[in-house]
Amino acid sequence: MKKIERALISLTDKAGIEGFATELAELGVDLLSTGGTAKKLRDAGLDVRDVSEFTGFPEMLDGRVKTLHPKVHGGILNQRDNEEHRRQCADHDLQNIDLIAVNLYAFAETVADPDCSLADAIENIDIGGPTMLRAAAKNFNDVTVIVDPADYPQVIAEIKATGNTTLKTRFRLAAKVFKLTSTYDTAISAWLDKVDVETNSFFDGE
Repeated sequence: MKKIERALISLTDKAGIEGFATELAELGVDLLSTGGTAKKLRDAGLDVRDVSEFTGFPEMLDGRVKTLHPKVHGGILNQRDNEEHRRQCADHDLQNIDLIAVNLYAFAETVADPDCSLADAIENIDIGGPTMLRAAAKNFNDVTVIVDPADYPQVIAEIKATGNTTLKTRFRLAAKVFKLTSTYDTAISAWLDKVDVETNSFFDGE
């Protein structure tokens, strides 16, 4: 198993990220990030590359498109032991992304506000986050994916020990991803069931 060389960190809940990212950097891991997370890491004195620099494509559409790019998803999804995948990555200048630390837009918290509008709710439906998480979880053989800050210490301990995490840990973390994204989509679906889109009004759905 190769050592973890590159991490993409993009968080709504940034608790504990400075310490985690600092330890990754001290272990020689290249840090990629977006928006407010990148700023927070730079403010902590860390060298961070914007995802837009990594992809060569700017963030756009009011932030709706940041990480939806082949250089991100190819870097996550390629199977490292697959010779054809390695060839295609070389042909298209795709670099591996070995660790993903992502959590999602706070949809449930947004719609809990009684003054939340349909437009506000829609803008808090995360697209890029679940896409990266599901990609990384699908490729757990090669990629470590973190959605819970409580997992930072174990991940760091394993990287310090061997340069990477264990397959058992990666599988456990992947399972957490699918539980999270399932819960997230269920919350969105349940809330939208209460919306009359033509009048922008709400009902109890009973």
